[in-house]
Amino acid sequence: MDERIGVLCSRNPNKARELERLLPGWTIEPLAADDYPPEDGDTYYANARAKAVFGREVGDRSRWMIGEDSGIEVEGLGGGPGIHTARFGAGDPVGRLLRELTGVEGEGRRVRYVSELVALSPEGSEVRGRGTLEGRIAPAPAGSEGFGYDPIFIPEGEERTVAQLGDDWKQLHSHRARAAEALLEALAGSAG
Repeated sequence: MDERIGVLCSRNPNKARELERLLPGWTIEPLAADDYPPEDGDTYYANARAKAVFGREVGDRSRWMIGEDSGIEVEGLGGGPGIHTARFGAGDPVGRLLRELTGVEGEGRRVRYVSELVALSPEGSEVRGRGTLEGRIAPAPAGSEGFGYDPIFIPEGEERTVAQLGDDWKQLHSHRARAAEALLEALAGSAG
């Protein structure tokens, strides 16, 4: 595959670095922009696509524009915070999530990470990929790798949090890794 340059339409530098590791043959640059559109879509796809379209409007049109939206869905919170994850907990989202789950056990601590990627080519065609990771919420944070909710997310079949399992594990198994794999498969399918 030819080298592709993608611009991640996000303010999160952790996502840009992670995505570059997940998309072999790609160089991922962050979008240098202010005034990102609000994440007010009713799906992860709508939010991810809005970011990619915004990138197309303000960025270098010779580059692939990539929008990503992700969230955490907790059974005991009725699937929340979901698409509102980015605004959940202002400054201490892990602490807020653990406080809201005080006294919740069993199925109520079941959780899912979701990631949706939308890539717009320089010619304007759209390719997308979605990935999920199932697990449960730990009683307390543990581990030092990763970011976001990784210190309290224990993947299905594991006894340690994503933050304890580490970045190498995450690169192979995370929701974003699965979305990137689906995106690469979609790209391969659209080229054939």
